[in-house]
Amino acid sequence: MSSASFPVTNAFRVGFVGTLGVGLAIALITALQSVGTVLIYIGLALFLALGLDPIIQWLVARKVSRTLAVILVVVAFIGVVVGVVLLIAPAVISQIQQFIADLPQIVSRLQTTEWVADLERRFTGAVDLDSIFASVSSWVSDPKNVLSLGGGVVSIGAGILSFITGVIIVVILTIYFAVTLPTIKSAMLSLVAASSRDTVDSVSEEITRSVGRYVLGQVSLGIINGVCSAIFLTIIGAPLPALLAFVAFLASLIPLIGPISGAIVITASCLMVSPGLGIAAGIYYLVYMQIEAYLLSPRIMNAAVAVPGALVIIAAIAGGTLGGVLGAVVAVPVAASFLIIIRKVIIPAQDKK
Repeated sequence: MSSASFPVTNAFRVGFVGTLGVGLAIALITALQSVGTVLIYIGLALFLALGLDPIIQWLVARKVSRTLAVILVVVAFIGVVVGVVLLIAPAVISQIQQFIADLPQIVSRLQTTEWVADLERRFTGAVDLDSIFASVSSWVSDPKNVLSLGGGVVSIGAGILSFITGVIIVVILTIYFAVTLPTIKSAMLSLVAASSRDTVDSVSEEITRSVGRYVLGQVSLGIINGVCSAIFLTIIGAPLPALLAFVAFLASLIPLIGPISGAIVITASCLMVSPGLGIAAGIYYLVYMQIEAYLLSPRIMNAAVAVPGALVIIAAIAGGTLGGVLGAVVAVPVAASFLIIIRKVIIPAQDKK
């Protein structure tokens, strides 16, 4: 009887321990999901700090003390962030308000365009476009309906407040990481065995330089796209030029797929107002993307990361699938880091055998 109870006891013990393990795993996953936003803030701030480090190193190489170099770069970084927010935010908010106010007129003008008339002739009797446009015009004429698209006034206000809070947190963390980056590197390096410390130090330095240059290069491409878009969209009289230029800037931060996505959004926005504006925007971005792909990007990015084009596409798609926009942004430097590790660590180890 005693021997027969052992299997039951062992089964109970295994089941109990297994249940505890599953519960612990679920609790850990839940905790990670709860702090997911904080982890994104930390990753983005560290990414930006690595982007500021090449500027600090450039100043140090020109006989500026690191303390003064960090102060200058941090002050400039804060000035740029505050300036961009004060310059863009009011224009974007006012243009969004104007767009909401002009939305009924936009729908009315859209109804009178030639391609809509052509659709009416093609689908006469099958689709009542006049009734559809009348319903849409009536719906957008009520501001409450437009605001409900964003979840209501309270939800929009909470989203804006959350965005501002996130920007402040990222800026503070970026400053902290930029100031303490050498200390962080030394602390991480001290955890490595002394026999491998020189190799790890060399590889980590090359990775941080590569990531920093990549960040600077991608931001430079974004600024060029944003400024050129603002000038062009203002000249042709496109709707919401400040907002659309900001969209172009943000889209350019995502390698390869970002500029294409931004161009589609901007062209579609112009097309809603006028087919001529849509065609002009489409032609402009088609030409600009060729200039960026064959002239700007090779000159700026080749000095930052040496990653084959096919690998850039794969990394951007995989990163976007796994981590959304942020995943697509960091995918290329991560791929470059793996290539550096392969070239500096794995291949030499294989050659020794």
